[in-house]
Amino acid sequence: MFGLFPSADSHLCVLHHQPQPSKPRRLANLQHQTITTSADFVEMAVEGRPPTPKSILRGHKAQVHAATFIRNNERLVTGDADGFVIAWDLTIMRPRAVWQAHDNAILGIAGWGNDRIITHGRDNKLIVWKLTGDDEARMSTTLPLDPCTEPRPKPWMLHLLEVNTMNFCSFSYCPVPVPVLPSQQEGRSHDTTEEPKTESELLIAVPNTLASEAIDIFHLPSQTRRHTVKLGDKNGMVMAVALFNQADSLTLVAGYENGLAIVAHRDPIKNDWVPLYQATCHSQPILSLSISPARDFFLTSSADAVIAKHPLPPVVSQDSTSTHVTTTQAAQVSESGENNRPVSAGDKAVGKSLLGAALAKAKQNASSQPKPPLQPEEVQTHPLKISNTKHAGQQSIQIRSDGLIFATAGWDNKIRVYSTKTLKEVAVLKWHQVGCYAVAFADIAPNTGAPWINDQNPKATESTTGTQPTRSDSLGHGTQKPNMDKSLTVVPKLVELTVRDKRLRQAKAAHWLAAGSKDGKVSLWDVF
Repeated sequence: MFGLFPSADSHLCVLHHQPQPSKPRRLANLQHQTITTSADFVEMAVEGRPPTPKSILRGHKAQVHAATFIRNNERLVTGDADGFVIAWDLTIMRPRAVWQAHDNAILGIAGWGNDRIITHGRDNKLIVWKLTGDDEARMSTTLPLDPCTEPRPKPWMLHLLEVNTMNFCSFSYCPVPVPVLPSQQEGRSHDTTEEPKTESELLIAVPNTLASEAIDIFHLPSQTRRHTVKLGDKNGMVMAVALFNQADSLTLVAGYENGLAIVAHRDPIKNDWVPLYQATCHSQPILSLSISPARDFFLTSSADAVIAKHPLPPVVSQDSTSTHVTTTQAAQVSESGENNRPVSAGDKAVGKSLLGAALAKAKQNASSQPKPPLQPEEVQTHPLKISNTKHAGQQSIQIRSDGLIFATAGWDNKIRVYSTKTLKEVAVLKWHQVGCYAVAFADIAPNTGAPWINDQNPKATESTTGTQPTRSDSLGHGTQKPNMDKSLTVVPKLVELTVRDKRLRQAKAAHWLAAGSKDGKVSLWDVF
């Protein structure tokens, strides 16, 4: 039996391995204690012991419907059925900002960069808020559970869209890619760590206002509707959507009320949406779907007990070799063009060869031709894998950023973790006594490792000093990279981390799994 000891001021709940007292004791100035780390979680699983959450965030008065991690896992943002949003500081497990974003239940929450938050409510509104670290200083930290005599201040509202929320379907978004001109492509760095500047514009996918089976795609910041997609008339309402970029075109994944999942690409030439895959794997309405980080498959969950793994067919444009000119093609161009006129003295003076002129002419002709439309294959109808979990009502399916595991929130008050490869259950997390509605994974991308010393930019340091920067090892000492110039010496530097820096580093590196429940509590687990 586990004892439950809520704090009087923080609304945190800490678990202890001791008998449950007859009445909960109120402990003053109770400090947060680490209960379960990722290593402890694996050890418990091997020994057969039930895992325990690292902490319980208590503050919502109504059921928690949405959760997401933002700012490199520094904040966990949760939304409830009363429209309240709480931004939790994971370094101290305390609220940093509390406000009522909507007049009805929250359907979805997402971060836009490091200073904006998107909320989608059942009051037919989708709002983009500006919330920076400086803005949090003026925000209220009074939780919805606590009485508040004064109205809580709200962040600055940047955009507001009037959308349809009768479907109970949350929004999806993807950045608008910045086109790269051919003149810019030559000098473009091939460093894969360089991210495109796409945070200034977004595309938002939501169910259509008039036709519940159609999908609207809006553009931000212009707040204009760009597309209306209707992929069928007899599929029922749209229950889940996902929007992302693939092969220089938009890809839309939709789950419907009749259990059908559809993947469609937008053909920019025909200005139409071309279905690539469709399959009905569920006998009940689809509740949620999630796209793999590699964009090679997606998962769906339903009101039934089935979890399905579907393919994401790639679309390859047939102009992949249009700009590649071989020597034979150059010779053909030279025979048809350059051989029909004599070589002038000016060409001889500048050393212009027939081969070079042919290559230039072929490249010019290839760039002037319009890009052919995307050529998809015939519509696929076979899913990759179907698993009957024997647990009906699993929603808010989420794949972790490494693509190895995914989790679901169950109506039977359990959070289940599965393998994306086999769809087999690898862990069952049980703490809540009522149904769970939302799960969220922290980003565990490789760039969450040790920070650079003194916040140095690796590229800037290398370009200005001619050397590569040093990393901080586990003891805080600077270490020289193996491929550095051996004529240079680096003096190890001791980095003294403050308590907050250590907590911040731990919060960013933890493999968080957050689960929101009908009881208004959020359980925070550190798994795998």
